[in-house]
Amino acid sequence: MNYSYKTSGTCSVKIQFDVTDGILSNVTYVGGCNGNLKGISALVEGMRVEDVIERLEGIKCGFKQTSCPDQLAKALKNIQQKTGDVNV
Repeated sequence: MNYSYKTSGTCSVKIQFDVTDGILSNVTYVGGCNGNLKGISALVEGMRVEDVIERLEGIKCGFKQTSCPDQLAKALKNIQQKTGDVNV
């Protein structure tokens, strides 16, 4: 299933991604640091949602309380809460 998440507190403004059977794919960020975000997207491609959350949650960018990787973790947790499914 395809999802879109409006970010908060980061240079990127939106994250789009697919989750199929608990596996993350096709992650794209709108805005932000292009090279770094392409790198993050490539690294999480094919990973289990819960593993992505575990690795990225809580990462901060400079003095900000969040980061683009943290926002991806928040997006995935948000979907889990809405669907009640930890495997999204």
